[in-house]
Amino acid sequence: MSSAQPLTTYRTDIQPEWVDYNGHLRDAFYLLIFSYATDALMDHLGLDEAGRARCGHTLYTLECHLNYLAEVKLGAEVEVRTQLLGHDLKRLHVHHGLYYPGGDELLAANEQMLMNIDSASGRSAPFDQQVLQRVLALSEAQRGLTAPLHVGRVIGLPPAKA
Repeated sequence: MSSAQPLTTYRTDIQPEWVDYNGHLRDAFYLLIFSYATDALMDHLGLDEAGRARCGHTLYTLECHLNYLAEVKLGAEVEVRTQLLGHDLKRLHVHHGLYYPGGDELLAANEQMLMNIDSASGRSAPFDQQVLQRVLALSEAQRGLTAPLHVGRVIGLPPAKA
C-alpha cells in the first residue's frame, strides 16, 4: 500500500456571494476555488511571487475540465487536494479534487493542463531548475497514487441511433 497522498492546496468556507438562489455554490465559484488551488500549487513549486520575480516564469492554464459531483452549500468548509498526474519540461497535468476536510466524498473534480511561460517573451519555456526540482520531488512523493476517476473524460453525446 502506497503512503503517497494528494497535496492539500487550498481550504475555504463557502462565502454568501458564491451561492445561488438555490443555496448552492454557483458553478463559476467551483472554478475559482480550483484556481486558488493552482496558485497554491505554484507557491509549492517555487513559482510564488518571489520565485516568479527570480526566474521570470509563471504558469498559464491551457485546458481545464470540471465535473460537478455534489451540491456544496453556504458556510460549508471545503478543501482542495491536488495530484500531479504528469509533467514534462514545460507542462504540468494536474487534478484538483474538492472535498469536505477529512472527508472522502469527492464534491467536484478539475483536470488541468498548465504551461510554464517566460513572462518577458510570453512564450513557453522549460521550467527553471529550482522549480523543476520541486516538480520532480512532488512527482516522486505522489508516485503510486492511482489516476482519479474523472481524468481524461471528454464531452459528447453518443451517436444517434438510426
